[in-house]
Amino acid sequence: MRVAFAGTPEFAAQALSAIIAAGHVVPLVLTQPDRPAGRGMKMTPSPVKVLALARGLAVDQPPSLKPEAARESLRAAAPDVLVVAAYGLILPQAVLDLPARGCLNIHASLLPRWRGAAPIQRAIAAGDTETGITIMQMDAGLDTGPMLLKRALRIDPHDTAATLHDKLARAGAHAIVDALSKMADGGLEAVAQPTEGVTYANKLEKAEARLDLRQDAVLLERRIRAFDPFPGCFVDFEGVPVKIWRAEIMQSRGEPGEVLSAGASGIVVACGNGALNLLELQKPGGKRLSVREFLAGFPVSVGLRLGGPIPS
Repeated sequence: MRVAFAGTPEFAAQALSAIIAAGHVVPLVLTQPDRPAGRGMKMTPSPVKVLALARGLAVDQPPSLKPEAARESLRAAAPDVLVVAAYGLILPQAVLDLPARGCLNIHASLLPRWRGAAPIQRAIAAGDTETGITIMQMDAGLDTGPMLLKRALRIDPHDTAATLHDKLARAGAHAIVDALSKMADGGLEAVAQPTEGVTYANKLEKAEARLDLRQDAVLLERRIRAFDPFPGCFVDFEGVPVKIWRAEIMQSRGEPGEVLSAGASGIVVACGNGALNLLELQKPGGKRLSVREFLAGFPVSVGLRLGGPIPS
């Protein structure tokens, strides 16, 4: 089929690569405009653009698809279907109606759970043991369209947003190729999403990155993994915001924020319920360090109170 593609990050690039490998004609790739990135804030193309140009595909980067002129390249491409994966732009109804067979979205959750912007992070933070990929026929709502294909995936106890992202990217690439094959053969059945079990994966807020040590250690450990690699959780070390990249749950007790022990095996800090053993940390401007390396340049004494006042 003629498959136009709209996506931006690495998650989407893997799907585009699989679509090309499956032999579909890709007449157009839509991706977000180049953005400044890195220390020098150099204008950097998206992973999808890099892949598309390397494969000799036509690329368009409109900042919005609302103006009619911005949709001209898609109209000229005359796709049978538009596949959308983490594109980052709202598709107006005029775009949804343009491809002969509509628009398919690769969504990184088992809908209707975790509709919205951050399904991977929210699933980990909530303690879900399963997630997956849903191939969905797009409509005007927020991830509300009928489901065409689902693939379940286990969330391992030590998964971070980064590791789960990579698993889901691979699963999404396989799933969209399967869905396109079934669509070409006329064997893709649309199933309406159930009204029960709907949850929303709201966009991550910077305020959530600050760990409130009055909370349960289980919840905090999940959030640390959910916010790795972005935005990264942090704890106030006497005025210094130290990022926590890896921690384990302990059964120790103490006043929330109290350092119970500090050594090569970890910094154990009491929480509202249980404790966290901090294993990988990062000072501002530094790099990720094991707890042994961190303590060599940032001594922490037993009894120190971490966390500081939490804004109400």
